[in-house]
Amino acid sequence: MTTLDKLYAILRRDLLTAVRHRSGFVVTFVGVFTELAAFYFLSRAIGPGFRPGGVEYFPFLLVGTGVYTFFIMSAQAFLSAVQEAQQTGTLEVLMTTSTPPAELVILSAISAFAGNLVNLLIYLFAGVAVFRAAIHANFFSCALVLVLSVAIALALGIAAATLQVAFQKGAALLWLLSSGVWFLSGAMFPVQSLPRPLELLARAVPLTYAIDGMREALLEGRSVMAMAPILAALAGFAVVMLPLALAALSLSLRRARQNGTLSFY
Repeated sequence: MTTLDKLYAILRRDLLTAVRHRSGFVVTFVGVFTELAAFYFLSRAIGPGFRPGGVEYFPFLLVGTGVYTFFIMSAQAFLSAVQEAQQTGTLEVLMTTSTPPAELVILSAISAFAGNLVNLLIYLFAGVAVFRAAIHANFFSCALVLVLSVAIALALGIAAATLQVAFQKGAALLWLLSSGVWFLSGAMFPVQSLPRPLELLARAVPLTYAIDGMREALLEGRSVMAMAPILAALAGFAVVMLPLALAALSLSLRRARQNGTLSFY
């Protein structure tokens, strides 16, 4: 089987499983609308005078929290896939198949990763359709930002899986993303409001560019040329992070097999 055949089989299996457990869709939709309602009324409580970056606060929150949550849940998807395989003792068995080990880990998490991407699109669509978030989208710019953001999220997820295999500390990266990085990413307020040293640190975080880029493309309708600096930064992060993450995962899996620590968790 080719990689595409395996990908299709896994996605089809997980889709059928999800369809059989339809209550999960209801819980997801309720969670999405509850969160959106909370942010909508928060923006109303703050008032229309607060316009970070020249846009209304609710759309600002909508994009920031949506993109940030996508990154967090993507890392969680890879971490959970590895932890489950370690706890059930199936990781060592899977490593004996003809599929390359790194590819196995990615395929194991790909359905959850794709589901998180769908959740992001639903989140943004619901914010616009139900809560009337004002947008002026340039769809080509949005697509480019989304593709580059997906590549970076994939790299972060692979990094979490690598830390779990090598040190059983994949949750440390997830903790870092959910505690410190959200503060620096500008998910809920503009990074320009931070003290200068922290603002400079925020400019070294790829999530900052992903969130800013999506806001400019979706809320301000900026063209690809106008967004060239942000797109270049996202492309640079993706080109560096993804190959490094893949190489680190392959190395950690190989060393874990040699040391007999694949099932340690």
